[in-house]
Amino acid sequence: MSNPNITLSIASVAINITEPPVRSRIGRVSEWYSYGSAGCNSFWREAALVVPSILLVLYLGFQARRNLKKLSHRKSYVMIAYYAILWLSALLNLAWSILQGWQCAPGKVIGWNLLSLFTECGMLSLEISVVAFLLQENYASGLEALAPTFLASGSVVAVDILVQAIFVFGFGVPLFINAESRHGGKWSVLFIHTLVLTVVYCYILFFHYSKWRDKLPPRPSFYNYVVVMFIINVMALFASGLAGIGFGFGLWLYNFIIICRHSLYLPFLYVTFLADFFQEEDWLLDNAYYSEMKDAGFFDTEWD
Repeated sequence: MSNPNITLSIASVAINITEPPVRSRIGRVSEWYSYGSAGCNSFWREAALVVPSILLVLYLGFQARRNLKKLSHRKSYVMIAYYAILWLSALLNLAWSILQGWQCAPGKVIGWNLLSLFTECGMLSLEISVVAFLLQENYASGLEALAPTFLASGSVVAVDILVQAIFVFGFGVPLFINAESRHGGKWSVLFIHTLVLTVVYCYILFFHYSKWRDKLPPRPSFYNYVVVMFIINVMALFASGLAGIGFGFGLWLYNFIIICRHSLYLPFLYVTFLADFFQEEDWLLDNAYYSEMKDAGFFDTEWD
């Protein structure tokens, strides 16, 4: 007669042998996310980057003649500078989206890092300049308003890009290589960089809901922009932290945020700020044309 306890023990041992531990199963899920999000030549990833970039460049191209006339009529050096940076950033971002395969080509890594640095420089210049400019004054005209704004934002961007260049080319940190997902220094740098931006947006939101809110410009679109950017940076901070400790879902989430940033940030910036400027310019041009025609006597009536 067989002992039921022995049979039960053997069955339990078989279950323990065939079923992997919970920690290893979590590791497999994390590894699956890492492999699925670190691909260099994913069709859907490239499509999500290239299609919005092309549409933005085409839209800017169709509106270029009309917008340049408005900018020349208004003579706002600040908006002319922002429009020029927007065009440069859109073209760099389009090139960055099309040339995604460079990060996997052994002979193109340096070129990819340089292109990524220039693209990041353009987008970061817009991001910081918008905040600095709107905190100073809305749609100010003249070089006296342009100089301090770009001096402050340009200094911040120059320091940030210089630090990133030192880490990339000096210490070999793969900040812009998706396939290098297990480099600890990469996620430490990205975490600190995202943390600084998150603190800046949190500071502006604190001002908006404090007794010093009157010192900020009364622009609802500006605060909507700040809220959206704060949420995105919080998500990126969370994702870079998870990726830094080896959890693959953090890598997937961070890459998803990068795709959203490169495909949606520039159109979001244009719609939020520059579109209002050009719509306002339509109304000003109509008034100017009416005044010129009135001064020329087109509306004079002769009463018999």
